[in-house]
Amino acid sequence: MSAAVGPLAGLRVIDLTRILAGPTATQMLGDLGADVIKIERPGGGDDTRAWGPPYLRDDAGTDTTEAAYFLSANRNKRSVTIDLGHDTGRELVRRMVSRADVFVENFKVGDMAKFGLAYEDLSTEAPGLVYCSISGFGQTGPYAARPGYDFLAQGMGGIMSLTGEPDGPPLKAGVGIADIMCGMYAAIAILAAVRHREQTGEGQRIDLGLLDTQVAWLANEGLSYLVSGRVPHRIGNAHPNIVPYQAFATQDSHVIIAVGNDAQFRRFCTFAGAPALADDARFATNAARVRHRDALIPQLETLVATRPTAAWLDGLQALKVPCGPVYSLDQVFADPQVRDRGMERRMPHPLGASNETPVISNPIRLSETPVTYRRPPPVLGEHTDEVLQDLLGLDRAAIDKLRADGVI
Repeated sequence: MSAAVGPLAGLRVIDLTRILAGPTATQMLGDLGADVIKIERPGGGDDTRAWGPPYLRDDAGTDTTEAAYFLSANRNKRSVTIDLGHDTGRELVRRMVSRADVFVENFKVGDMAKFGLAYEDLSTEAPGLVYCSISGFGQTGPYAARPGYDFLAQGMGGIMSLTGEPDGPPLKAGVGIADIMCGMYAAIAILAAVRHREQTGEGQRIDLGLLDTQVAWLANEGLSYLVSGRVPHRIGNAHPNIVPYQAFATQDSHVIIAVGNDAQFRRFCTFAGAPALADDARFATNAARVRHRDALIPQLETLVATRPTAAWLDGLQALKVPCGPVYSLDQVFADPQVRDRGMERRMPHPLGASNETPVISNPIRLSETPVTYRRPPPVLGEHTDEVLQDLLGLDRAAIDKLRADGVI
């Protein structure tokens, strides 16, 4: 496999994460060129390896052992199996960390100390180490010891109270967005800490909690509550501060109409055959439309339902009124813009059909140091021998003994 390239080439990351938040962070670092060494437990590995179906299929159409969930967040990594329950296994990890720049873990609070892998244990020998801990509730506070999951963070962090129809139940997002956003914050924090170390030689501890990051990206809705004291409620696909800005049923499907200003609203009304709506004092300005939402939206629903989606898209796009379709995932990956931007790609994989696996591309586009796709999501333990030889200098006899002893 080719040597690491990219803006983070030369940065070595020891990755003791699993599920989604941690792997999202470390995949981002790997995509940007870091050498990410993923430590997994022998025999099972990252829990998401078994989170299927669906699984990657081979040429015969038979399911392999690689779940799509795992494949989504683990490219550009090397997999090493080490038993942390074994003294020798923990010593191997410590030796790896002493040769690394970044250590990322998402075990329960206190587990790393039990393994002798807490920040205090490792930073003495590696004072420049950037040590990132990801947990459900952070390393402090009354909930610190609780296990944390994306669903809990979405519920406790308020996003579910804002998602769904007004008369329906609270809903989580369709993907693990609290996990993903926490992973993004973690990647940013790690890069900031690496920059600090470059300037000072000083490493540091990063403490990230799913609940904290979920609360942080409540964004305008969170600030609306803090400023006004009014608790926002679910409004379906509508926008709390812009009208009309939502999905509408058409003759044959749905269309998103996202009017951003009063001039766009007037053009929309003219195309819809109802120019008088733009002259109505209740609807002439966005502020007025927000106040009179309940009077306006039923009229727009009736209008939009008279034409098919394609008619609305063609007509409104020509008038520069923001609009778009509501795609299913097959339509997403067939869309010419998505295809042109290369958001689906194939990587070599020993178990996949035609020795390939699909991956979703990283959206970052750097002109001089682009994202690279060097390593497909690894088979469990695929790089154990390679890493132990190259990083720690162990010979074949030593590796065979570790395997015989159940350490790797």
